[in-house]
Amino acid sequence: MNKLAAEFFGTFGLVFAGTGAIVVNSLSHGSITHPGIALTFGLVVLAMIYTFGDISGAHLNPAVTVGFAFSKRMAWSAVPGYCLSQFAGAFTASALMKVLFPGDRTLGATLPAGSETQSFILELVLTCFLMLVVLNVSTGAKEKGITAGVAIGSVIGLEAMFAGPICGASMNPARSLAPAIISGSTQHLWIYMVAPVLGTCLAKFACLAVRPEGCCNRQSSTSLGS
Repeated sequence: MNKLAAEFFGTFGLVFAGTGAIVVNSLSHGSITHPGIALTFGLVVLAMIYTFGDISGAHLNPAVTVGFAFSKRMAWSAVPGYCLSQFAGAFTASALMKVLFPGDRTLGATLPAGSETQSFILELVLTCFLMLVVLNVSTGAKEKGITAGVAIGSVIGLEAMFAGPICGASMNPARSLAPAIISGSTQHLWIYMVAPVLGTCLAKFACLAVRPEGCCNRQSSTSLGS
C-alpha cells in the first residue's frame, strides 16, 4: 500500500502544480509564461522522483507503468494498482483545482493546436523519447539515484518547452484525463490516452537497439511486483 500511496501523492503533485501553472498563467494574463509552465512540469517531476522514487519508483504516469511492464521491468499484476492510484491522484488534483478556480473552462486540459494526426505523432514521439530516458536511468522499475530526477525532469521540461504550444506535451494519460473530465473538455481526448502508451511501448525496442545485451529482455530481480 505504501507504493500505491506514493503514486497517488506523486501524481497529485504533478497534476496540481503542472495544470495549476496553466490555470494561473491564464488568469494572470500570462505572468507565468510558457517557459515557466514547462519549467513547472519539469521541476515537480524532479521533486516527486526524489521524494517517492525509492518507494514506488515515482512513475506518476500510467503510460510509464505500462512501459515498465512491457519492458519486463515489473510484473503486469502490479499495473492495475499503480494506474488506479495515479488516476485517483490526478482526479483529486483536478477536483481541487475546480474548487479553487471554478471559472476556468479547461483546468489545464491538453488540446491540440493543429490537426489530431500532428498531435498524435508528437505525443507518440515525445513519450517514446521520455521512456527511453527513463529506462536508461532506472534500476528495474524504480526511478532513483542521483541523476534520475534531473534527467527525467529535464527531458519533460525540454519537451514541454518546444512541443507544448502544439500538442500540450502531455505524455501522461492521467495528467490529460483528469482535467478533461472535470472540466468537460473531452474533445480529442483519445490522442492523449492512446499515443503515450504506444510511445512507452516503442521505447523498449529503442532501448534494446542501444543495449544489445538486453536490459529489457527479462524481468529484473529488483522490479516492482516481483
